[in-house]
Amino acid sequence: MYAVIKVGGKQYRVTKDDEIYVEKLDANQGDIVKFDQVLMLDTKVGNPYLTNVTVEGEVLKNGKNKKIRIFKYKSKDRSNRVTQGHRQPYTKIKITKING
Repeated sequence: MYAVIKVGGKQYRVTKDDEIYVEKLDANQGDIVKFDQVLMLDTKVGNPYLTNVTVEGEVLKNGKNKKIRIFKYKSKDRSNRVTQGHRQPYTKIKITKING
């Protein structure tokens, strides 16, 4: 049994015992989170979401991804060169139950 859930503006296809990385959630390690925005469950498709279907998961950890480098410049203009960096925060979740 699998489900397609929407978390943080992105969609994830999950099954029981999957570990996924999602946008940072306001939850601590060990908390149980419920996702009620279920778009699809096996062959049932919602419009836009399915009712009475939830997916539960346990928060394994909160962290930050590796740093990415952003380098912007304009060719033939030596004064416009900018380097930036960014580390995107994430939450790692293990799917424990699909109710539906």
